[in-house]
Amino acid sequence: MLRAGQTRRRVATVVRVSLLALPLLSCGYALVGLSSNLPADIEDIFISPLENATARAQVEQFLTDAITEEMLARRRYNIVNSSREADAQLLGEITSFRVTPITFDNEGRATEYEISISADVSFERVESEEVIWENENYLFREIYEIDEDENTFFDQENIAALEASGRFAETIITDILEGF
Repeated sequence: MLRAGQTRRRVATVVRVSLLALPLLSCGYALVGLSSNLPADIEDIFISPLENATARAQVEQFLTDAITEEMLARRRYNIVNSSREADAQLLGEITSFRVTPITFDNEGRATEYEISISADVSFERVESEEVIWENENYLFREIYEIDEDENTFFDQENIAALEASGRFAETIITDILEGF
């Protein structure tokens, strides 16, 4: 059992630690995905289909769909069908898309890929064409591991590309909304 002096010291220690931690509560940190630095008057957003400047077919579709899904998941903004209906729009071009095998199994099949996506992306107001966020050389890289299934004969590279599209969308929407 604690004596009165020990109890007071422990209470004093807890109070001191609490007072030291108090400034951290208002330091401006927030969980990723919960904040937005966009102007308050932006509610309706048009996501223009991305242009594809690569040799890889359908990459612009994968990435445009993933970006739209990610923006919808944020639930704060309305996605509209045309720039005429929008307060702001996302425009972009995929300038590079590479899927490079980096690790192989004993039979020479790739077990890991490095996926690298470069894009020129901007987010701007529709009326004034004021650029809110822009990155002319947005670079996304990720290592993707393939499940080692002996009976898999289909193209694992496309599966890796599709999955990377979702994570590309998460990072770019977070950057736009949170101003990084």
